Amino acid sequence: MDKPWSPETAKPGQREKREHARDPAKPEREQRRPWSDRRQRADRRPRGDDDVQMLWGAHTVEAAVANPRRKLLRLVATENAFRKLEEAGLGGRITPEIMRPYDIDKLTGPDAVHQGLFLEARPLPVLDEDDVPTEGILVVLDQVTDPHNVGAVLRSAAAFGASGLVMTNRHSPSATGVLAKAASGALEYVPLVLVQNLSRALTRLKERGVHVVGLDSEAENSIEAIEMRRPMALVLGAEGKGLRQLTGETCSVLARFDLPGDIKSLNVSNAAVLALHVAARRTA
Repeated sequence: MDKPWSPETAKPGQREKREHARDPAKPEREQRRPWSDRRQRADRRPRGDDDVQMLWGAHTVEAAVANPRRKLLRLVATENAFRKLEEAGLGGRITPEIMRPYDIDKLTGPDAVHQGLFLEARPLPVLDEDDVPTEGILVVLDQVTDPHNVGAVLRSAAAFGASGLVMTNRHSPSATGVLAKAASGALEYVPLVLVQNLSRALTRLKERGVHVVGLDSEAENSIEAIEMRRPMALVLGAEGKGLRQLTGETCSVLARFDLPGDIKSLNVSNAAVLALHVAARRTA
């Protein structure tokens, strides 16, 4: 039978491990690791923390600072990055905390390309399904969860003057961190619309005269062959899964891209920019 552990009977290395073990007699808060050890990256904050958005990168932060609707809370910048903000006439809205790049890395995570700018700000208002704009071209995402993809779609939507980006409350990323960086400032120009039930929201759009076009690589008709008119909603699904069955059935029409190569489907962000280009050209 093994003897009870004690410092005298411990094998080499065991004493150190046991001395760092949790002591059940101590309060839980005294046993937590230091904040520096358990710091989480800003883009991985829980959705309940959405009252503060973490924005970084030159285009993203510049667009937010230039937006008078944004309430700015904290700006962290390198000397060179803030000098560029001043040269662009954007240095007067908020006093920065000047830091070195590696200190900003601690706020964003080491893999983030912050370009010397980090901003904490209140989020812009998010619309619900009763406020979905019904003019121009809407982009609708069916459970696209990758923040890089959503940010890229948002950037394309801004480039083509889309009237809004519709997503579901669940199964969609928060508009902060990685998504905001990929959007490159587009959060300031394209309204976000969050809905509880996507098929119901699409039905309401159709009742309000919106032509709802779903993109599906297996659709019978090509996007060049279908009717396209404004107001219009372009609906795209997640890469791999595509549109859910009910979402596809709710669309006014489904369309595919006729691609000349061996691969017949596109990444959702690439599909979005191509669909926006076709829709803008054909409904101008």
